[in-house]
Amino acid sequence: MAAAALTLEHVKALFASLKETMVSNRDYLIELDGVMGDGDLGLTMSNAFTAAAGETASTEETDLGKVFIKGGMAMAKAAPSTMGTLMGTGFMRGGKAVKEKTSLALADMAEFWRGFVDGLMERGKAKPGDKTIVDSLDPAAAALEKAAAEGRSLSDGFADAVTAAAAGCENTKTMAAQFGRMAYNQEKSLGKIDPGAVVGSLLIKTFADVVVR
Repeated sequence: MAAAALTLEHVKALFASLKETMVSNRDYLIELDGVMGDGDLGLTMSNAFTAAAGETASTEETDLGKVFIKGGMAMAKAAPSTMGTLMGTGFMRGGKAVKEKTSLALADMAEFWRGFVDGLMERGKAKPGDKTIVDSLDPAAAALEKAAAEGRSLSDGFADAVTAAAAGCENTKTMAAQFGRMAYNQEKSLGKIDPGAVVGSLLIKTFADVVVR
């Protein structure tokens, strides 16, 4: 049965699931990043989420914002690359947006993801259309905000977010890279999906899967 709100147990399960997602997609992300970047994205995400899962697995902290912040700090420490730092920043900023809350309904998760995306854009200086993770997560955050404003359920909101993230990810094929190695030859990046946007889509899909368990 789908959850009406996320509890501490959901959040701990979420970090465990994110670890599984990134480890199982490690080779795929390495392959994608080998075309667009340095080829280390799969390792970076596996290391980051393995650390976050370990850090949060036994926590008894009831402030869910603090749990997300703790996970983000573990990511940034375990994977101090550009993407690891950005991911850690996203979780810390999202956590800050929901601090002092012991359960997270759809409106709270909309705030979390808006904080997450804003954190990414401020830290990484990227905006929608720059062919980055923002291009999958910004539409997902907007979908959650829209669903929350319409008074829909948490599971319905995340279903919309999954669709929006996947569409945003696919749309990066039409964009020229503005960051990283491919930015030096933007034309070669056209027609290729952005690996970071794939990570964003995987994040949203994993959140949705935890919600509906």
